[in-house]
Amino acid sequence: MGNLKIQKEVAIGFLTSLLATACGFYLYLQYASKDSAATTLQQIKEGGALGAAIALAAIPNLFVFFVFLKKKQDYRAKGVLIGTICIAFLTFILRFI
Repeated sequence: MGNLKIQKEVAIGFLTSLLATACGFYLYLQYASKDSAATTLQQIKEGGALGAAIALAAIPNLFVFFVFLKKKQDYRAKGVLIGTICIAFLTFILRFI
């Protein structure tokens, strides 16, 4: 497999990871509170729980990762793993800094 094709597959997995996290964050905002999404997001920011909310939003990455493994798309699964590590690092930064 060519190097460019491998990089493309990893990038697809990375972007899928970010999309899954964004969808998870949206679902979290919709169902965490009876208020609007904007109000809930403001409350999360004021409460200092943005890192925890992002960490919960990354849970769908687990599903995406195993789907890629089951379909034998290892490079895409690697991209999801890289994306999840980046999100974990962002969560660490928001939590402790």
